[in-house]
Amino acid sequence: MSLAATSKAIGAVTEALKVRLDARTGTTVSVGRLDQSSGSNAHLNLFLYEIAFDPHLKNTPLNEGEKPPVWLVLKYLLTAFESTSVSDSAKAHEILGAAIRALHQDDLLKLSGLAASQSIPLASNPSALHVTFDESPAELVAKLSHGSDETPRLSIAFHVRPVMIASGEPGNYSLLVGVDYTQSPVALSSAPVGLDVIPSMGVHITELLPTGFELDEVVSIRGTDLHLESLSVELGGVELPVVLQRPDELQFKVDAAILGASGISAGSHPISVVQFHPGTGKKRKSNLAIGHLVPTLTSAVIPALGLTIIPAASPSAPEKAYATINLGGKLLGNKTDDVTVALYRDARVHKMFDVFTILSSPQPPLQPAQQLVMSANDAVPAGDYKVILRVNGQQAPQSPTISLRIP
Repeated sequence: MSLAATSKAIGAVTEALKVRLDARTGTTVSVGRLDQSSGSNAHLNLFLYEIAFDPHLKNTPLNEGEKPPVWLVLKYLLTAFESTSVSDSAKAHEILGAAIRALHQDDLLKLSGLAASQSIPLASNPSALHVTFDESPAELVAKLSHGSDETPRLSIAFHVRPVMIASGEPGNYSLLVGVDYTQSPVALSSAPVGLDVIPSMGVHITELLPTGFELDEVVSIRGTDLHLESLSVELGGVELPVVLQRPDELQFKVDAAILGASGISAGSHPISVVQFHPGTGKKRKSNLAIGHLVPTLTSAVIPALGLTIIPAASPSAPEKAYATINLGGKLLGNKTDDVTVALYRDARVHKMFDVFTILSSPQPPLQPAQQLVMSANDAVPAGDYKVILRVNGQQAPQSPTISLRIP
């Protein structure tokens, strides 16, 4: 259908609504302001009171290289009348209810059954026209009830979107590369391609899988131009090697040796793909993604003579216990990191700790140990507990069991 006909789209939507309401309610429909409502018998009045620009489709063209159409939201007010001026009666309310049902029965404004004058201006609309109810407070109706008839009338509001009015300007296209246009007839090459108006600007990251990872895991980056040469990955400023490349996917290893030498801690870090240009010695970085480097907790051990049991104060009270707990693993944090340990049992945390024995500074590579020294004031009911470790907001996926009771 001709895009030029879309200039009549606003009137076509109004006519299509009028046809639907008339057919489904059996009630005459007039179009215009409330003070212009015509009809001596029961009727509906359809008033297009506002036209807005659709913010969700602004600057969205039909095809690349074309000027975007104008995308509209048409806002209507629908009022029911029992007679010429009576709109607040039981009969008028029945008519209004039938009109609401007619609009709600199918929230798409379909073109089937419409006359050519109504369907042609809407046939080029690439998206179905949606009918959506809006709030219609008394203030809105009162504001719109102007002129000779200033009586507030019970009405409903709704809108129709997206209504397209196409641009009359020609598109900004280009010839295909690989086609010899001097020959007659024109012969296509085996694989003609379009001429990109904007060249590739390098790697672009769209997804990181998984977003949380431990040392020595392989992480996938998805995006564009990931097949380019001389690529590496930076995690928190530490360069890591690439182990697999495809145009839309790249994989890198969270190498424990490299990260251990850097002194990096667990936590959320920026990730980018870096391309090195040998000719200039410069590096071009992609957009940033956020990756979560998590600690690894492999053991929680109470050393010999490290457990103290406090006898029960009464027959009904439980025994309590406190202990020294040695934690082992990787990336368990240093003295400047935000490290917390929780003792978890019976579906809840019984005690949390964020103060640990002063460790040597700096921590050994990969921060392999932490020591928690509980005091009598930290005692918890005797029993078995899961140990939860968090470093800089990232929780270790392992939670070993610690026994705070006499075997």
